[in-house]
Amino acid sequence: MAVLSKIRQRSILLIGVIGFCLLAFVIGDIVQNGGFNQTSRNIGSVNGENILAQEFLEKVANTEKGGQGISYTQAANSVWEQEVKRILFGVEFEKLGLKIGKDQLVNVVKQNPNIAQNPQFLNAAGVFDVNKFNEFLNTLKSSDPERWNAWLKDEKNIENFALEQMYYTLIKSGIGSTKAEGKLAYERENNKVDFDYVTVAYSTIKDEEVKVSDAELLEYMKKHPKKYKSDSSRDLEFVFIENKPSAEDEAEMKTTINGLLTGRVVYNDKTGKNDTLPGFKAATDVAEFVNSNSDIKFDSTYIAKKDLPLEHQEQLFGLPVGEVFGPYIHNGYSCLSRMLGRKGGASAKVSHILIGYEGSKTPNLTVKRTKEEAQAKANELLAQAQANPGLFAMLAMTNTDDSGSKQNGGSYDDVVPGQMVKAFDSFLFGNPVGKIGVVETEFGFHVIKVDAKYDAVRMATIARKIEPSETTADAIYTQAAKFEADANAKDFEAVAKEMKLNITPATVKVTDEYLASAGSQRAVISWAFSKKTNEGDVKKFDNLQGHIIARVKAKNETGLLSVEEAKQSVAPILRNEKKAAMIKAKMTGATLEAVSQKTGASVLTATAVSIESPVIPSVGNEPKVVGKAFGLSAGKTSQLIEGQMGVYMIRPKNVVKAPALPNYAPYTAKLKSQNQGSVYGRTIGALKAAAEIEDNRSDFQ
Repeated sequence: MAVLSKIRQRSILLIGVIGFCLLAFVIGDIVQNGGFNQTSRNIGSVNGENILAQEFLEKVANTEKGGQGISYTQAANSVWEQEVKRILFGVEFEKLGLKIGKDQLVNVVKQNPNIAQNPQFLNAAGVFDVNKFNEFLNTLKSSDPERWNAWLKDEKNIENFALEQMYYTLIKSGIGSTKAEGKLAYERENNKVDFDYVTVAYSTIKDEEVKVSDAELLEYMKKHPKKYKSDSSRDLEFVFIENKPSAEDEAEMKTTINGLLTGRVVYNDKTGKNDTLPGFKAATDVAEFVNSNSDIKFDSTYIAKKDLPLEHQEQLFGLPVGEVFGPYIHNGYSCLSRMLGRKGGASAKVSHILIGYEGSKTPNLTVKRTKEEAQAKANELLAQAQANPGLFAMLAMTNTDDSGSKQNGGSYDDVVPGQMVKAFDSFLFGNPVGKIGVVETEFGFHVIKVDAKYDAVRMATIARKIEPSETTADAIYTQAAKFEADANAKDFEAVAKEMKLNITPATVKVTDEYLASAGSQRAVISWAFSKKTNEGDVKKFDNLQGHIIARVKAKNETGLLSVEEAKQSVAPILRNEKKAAMIKAKMTGATLEAVSQKTGASVLTATAVSIESPVIPSVGNEPKVVGKAFGLSAGKTSQLIEGQMGVYMIRPKNVVKAPALPNYAPYTAKLKSQNQGSVYGRTIGALKAAAEIEDNRSDFQ
């Protein structure tokens, strides 16, 4: 009782101590997670509207689950773009008062063939019935809450899609082109200029002779911030120590697989005696033997010579029936192959031109023609192809109604008997290579050319994956651990050189997933963007493929390209500016001939060059030079011009102006179509550029 009394006396103190400890715990957690702000709960924000983490992560999980093999990072990036677009467009829809009615929504739903062609929603005439569809939704609402909620989300997505299309249509309807613009486009394309020129290329000076500093790169980008705008990035350097088998591992696997060539003696538990098992060559049940001894199961299909491993093609294809070839290494496997049989003309390569007509089964036929017109056209193409077989691919690309083979000249490879419709199949496998003819099928008339016939072989192959042994894996791990320790204590580059390892540089964004030559390495990128990771930090990452030891060279938060990226895109510009100054010092003289004599460069002539296509033959694209040629009077010599490929001096000979047209409508229409076609990308780009977007994805990945 005395103890209880003392506890009661000190209860206030005890409560105070407990409360203080809880408060300290909560404050510590808040501090660790970034203070008293809402960032920890938000993936980001767009113009002040938050993207809540829980909802975002749920959508990412659903996207990853529903996608075909997409990674978590790919799913997260996709959902982020959707959320940003949803918020940006939502504001635009509200400002414009855009809304979609029930009837409009139904019309959009009917565009989905999975719904519009579902027998459940069709009436007796086979037409989509709105009442049946609404009845189905009412049933969902009353009997299946989970599917009903899923439909509500789908309905919202459909509504947003319809509103987007309305929004884009409004913008496109306000975009056009004038007659003056059409005329200018015609003149840019058809006015031509001839001029003489002397040029000294930038390539005459080696890049090593012209130095561009990091400070110069930054200064140039700061002068052109919109052109070189970029998200925050990290410059990394890393070595990849691959977890691959050693020469000893390969030799051991070769010995193992060699053992399958000869018979083996094994103990039989059932009989208590030793059994002699036949080797691969003598095995009677080849499929069972392969499946019992190979990492890749038996495949009974015939394959053409061209599909055999390239380095052993001749030996494998020429192998007598029953004989075994190997061991040989292919794609990381140690292999033995036994010839089971061969077949002539097992597959073929064919080219065709399909000419469809109204009433045929030609898919997506856009040209209306009768059967007689189609046959006449096919016969005309046949005559052209027979006269010059080398033109067949071009004839197919410009005439065929088969969209599946149009871009590759009407060609289909590895066609097996029975794959094509009967008449097509009979012609292909009933005629020799080089034969060209016409056959009719339910799809239309086919002009067919037999390109090749392939003999094929049937082989049984035992393939064993060559894996690193435990000893090899331990040695590789020890090497990686040593590199990490040494690189933390010494210079990264010096350690790599000492251990004869190659360094790979990489510039990554927070949303990236892959590293060059190392594949998907999200863990490395997440570490590089962690608030706890500093410039110069080194860390090792282990995976099944091997070990990556990475170092953060620089953290770029400037909003511009990193220095490493700028070395690829900006450095050539500054280097050429410096080269131009050096070249100009040599190109002295008031005439082309004087400059030619001084530099040793020839006086050349460019003919019929246009503003639309400002290409100087044998030199390249030079818009600045060509523009100057149009602006100078004939016979007048220009000052030195810094072009894209070198420094020029030019002297126009004459400008040939295209004849005026009575109507520039085709050019006006073309411009209008081009401008309207770019609406989608330019609109979202403009909305993003004008928005305040906060991206905290790096805190959640």
